[in-house]
Amino acid sequence: MSLITRRIVPATAIAGAMMLMASGCVAGENADAAPADASSEWSASTVTVDWATYNPLSLVIKDQGILDDILGDDVTVEWVQSAGSNKANELLRSGSVDVGSTAGSAALLARANGSPIKVIDIYSQPEWSAIVVGPDSDITSVEDLAGTSVAATKGTDPYFFLLQALESAGLSVDDIEVQNLQHADGRAALDGGSVDAWSGLDPIMAAAEVETGDQLIYRNVDFNTYGFLNATEEFITDHADLAQAVVDAYEQARVWALENPEETAQLLADAAGIDIDVATTVIEERSNLDVSGVPGDAQLEVLEKIAPVIVDSGDVQGGQDAVDKALSEIIFADFAEKAVAGE
Repeated sequence: MSLITRRIVPATAIAGAMMLMASGCVAGENADAAPADASSEWSASTVTVDWATYNPLSLVIKDQGILDDILGDDVTVEWVQSAGSNKANELLRSGSVDVGSTAGSAALLARANGSPIKVIDIYSQPEWSAIVVGPDSDITSVEDLAGTSVAATKGTDPYFFLLQALESAGLSVDDIEVQNLQHADGRAALDGGSVDAWSGLDPIMAAAEVETGDQLIYRNVDFNTYGFLNATEEFITDHADLAQAVVDAYEQARVWALENPEETAQLLADAAGIDIDVATTVIEERSNLDVSGVPGDAQLEVLEKIAPVIVDSGDVQGGQDAVDKALSEIIFADFAEKAVAGE
């Protein structure tokens, strides 16, 4: 839904009214949070945010109404599910969401291809991708993928994980047949025998291990990029107050999730329809939520490593120049810096 423009309030004017991360506040404690000037209004009457099972903090915010409490009765919060980073990028590009969550690699790809998005917060440092095969597969290494059919969702971390894994084994994407399927469909194709392997994504991947005995034959945490919370440049400029509110909500959700891992796992289990033990593995073993929300050098370092893979994939029309330009423009840390500082 498009935003209905009202009078814009600079982020600095509302920062003092936002919840403080250090206080560990959750829904209900600051229900009347609003722009600092009581005579002012939020810059829009609606804000649309995505939620995703690969983004646990979004589940916390949605379940507890943290963002609703920050914004009060004057702004309606609408939630839209993202089935993968590629879908979140589509939602951002079309204006269907104001803020969307992706992997860092997917955000860089979208930015390099002209989508005017910037990362405004980091929601996790996950190990959410791996190469998966069926329980009785003869494939035991990346080298064995040569000549096989592999499911992967293009434009997402699992796809770029696959490309990096192939490169590490002296192979390229030309040595396999990629079936471009959404994450859940990739698992279904693997279990149905229509592909030989799948470049998986948690929590679907963790469920596949437990429910059907699928095997992770290759893992490499260094090939996973961070979880990026993204907004368009227009939203950042025209609705800085709402962007700040969203980031403040994320930082509060991070504090709560770190203090309540069991409850966070239950939220994931309910949202994804998976067993609580699977959700616990994802939250406690594969999702580092205890990471700074401020985007910066750590994320750029990872993206610079993945940049050649993105260029070589042929998925960026402008090639290296477009990727380099995207790297120089993708970070917008102001909101996260204020949220983390508790301003």
